[in-house]
Amino acid sequence: MELSEIARRAMSIHDLYDRLNAAQRGRTWTRQDFVLGFTGDVGDLAKLAQAADGIRPVPAGRDLGHELADCLWSVVVIAELYGVDLEAAFVTTMAQLEESINGQ
Repeated sequence: MELSEIARRAMSIHDLYDRLNAAQRGRTWTRQDFVLGFTGDVGDLAKLAQAADGIRPVPAGRDLGHELADCLWSVVVIAELYGVDLEAAFVTTMAQLEESINGQ
């Protein structure tokens, strides 16, 4: 699946969450709410990575693949909400990192 398709799918789920949150809570998430939610997802990812390495018990109901996908969804949604062309930013950043690493 290409990034553009991932972004379309991510925003489709975002729209579903907006409708659910509006109906259940009377408000939708702001961009800041998504960033804060992402930090929680990263914390969950860290716990699952530790569990995969035998450092802590495996939390019930989640797996590493699910949490990585959840984090990817958050990153894609945040990029869309802030108007960031994630694909272009990724390509540029990887080129800069490659140049930096090769220069050392």
